[in-house]
Amino acid sequence: MAGWQQRLLLVGGLQRLRIAAQRLHRLVRGPLWFPHLPLALALGLGGVWLLQVDLGARWQPFLQDLLAGQPQITPSLLPPLLIGSGMLTMALGLLLRSRVAWVMALLLAATAAVSMLFGTHRNGHLLLGYFVLLLVLLSAAWRQFDHASIAASTLFALTSVVMLVLYATFGNYYLGAQFKPPITDLVSALYFAMVTMTTVGYGDIAPATSEARLFTVSVIVLGVAVFATSLTAVIAPMVGNSLQRIVNRKGGRMKREHHFVVIGNTPLAVNTWRELVRRGQNVTRLLRQVPVEEPGEVDLVVGDPGSVEVLREAGAHQASAVMAMLDDDSENAFVVLAVRELGGSARTVAAVNDAAHLARVKLVQPDVVIAPQILGGELAAMLVCGEEVKADFVMQRVFQKSAAAPQGEGA
Repeated sequence: MAGWQQRLLLVGGLQRLRIAAQRLHRLVRGPLWFPHLPLALALGLGGVWLLQVDLGARWQPFLQDLLAGQPQITPSLLPPLLIGSGMLTMALGLLLRSRVAWVMALLLAATAAVSMLFGTHRNGHLLLGYFVLLLVLLSAAWRQFDHASIAASTLFALTSVVMLVLYATFGNYYLGAQFKPPITDLVSALYFAMVTMTTVGYGDIAPATSEARLFTVSVIVLGVAVFATSLTAVIAPMVGNSLQRIVNRKGGRMKREHHFVVIGNTPLAVNTWRELVRRGQNVTRLLRQVPVEEPGEVDLVVGDPGSVEVLREAGAHQASAVMAMLDDDSENAFVVLAVRELGGSARTVAAVNDAAHLARVKLVQPDVVIAPQILGGELAAMLVCGEEVKADFVMQRVFQKSAAAPQGEGA
């Protein structure tokens, strides 16, 4: 009990700083461009810098040789070419706040950092520091990349396939003399790459040395993995969106503005939701898991009530009131803090189940504290002792305003 009390005090002390930072964030329209736009630019700049270090002034002769079908491929040229081009492509995915693009950006930045650490590149120490810093910034912003859009997944799939084709084609071309018959042009290298990746295996071209066989094995393994992963990345958002629409009733749900958010599946939460619906109010229920009984036409959101992302999905930042009515008083308090972090003008209502927690819950300054179970104990004691029960006493005990609630607001 003391542990979560100390945590509440600490979080409550930082609340004002968070609110000030959020106001500044909204003032400069941060949600529209931060942090995905700076990180996308940083990743794209890292890709360009890596290509510049490895190609430099050689990019024009390399491009001319590539167009002529006789590029000068070396083993040290292929990895930075793939990593750099992958970074440029994944930068587009970061603009879409794609989770898949964020994961790929982490892997590419980590791979680039390792290549700088063990390589002998010009200005390698600067690039190493840059990619390590990029890894830290990407890791710190992981919450912002939570989209699983079909467009971003398709971009990831296309990028993976293109990088694999480049790896296989240029690798075949570089090891061309180790095949029977030898591979002497890019068209033949591309042909054998596609035959190998699709595991067709016509047998007209075959590896003749151990090095060529091992390279062919790597292309087969990567081909199966990339095609399977790419297919999953494209299909998963489609299936996930369909399931989410079914669970959350997003297909025909109400507009989540100026509504009420009731959190929890306790008797108090269920009865509050029913009474609000009976009065013609728009209500969104937020539960940890889908209820066993069929919810019917309820506007339902399933997730962690203390998560800012889940509360934003429930429209807590645009609600008239958010009512935290869970069994655990500490969770109700954390919900109030999360709603404050979202901003908006929603009033917060926190239920208290244990009288010993009442003062602690008030520390997070909800607009209204409701304690019906505490009232029940007091009323039972008053009735058996023959004390008079007045309406003002009942209202005062059921609805207890927080000390921070504005004067003049009714309960």
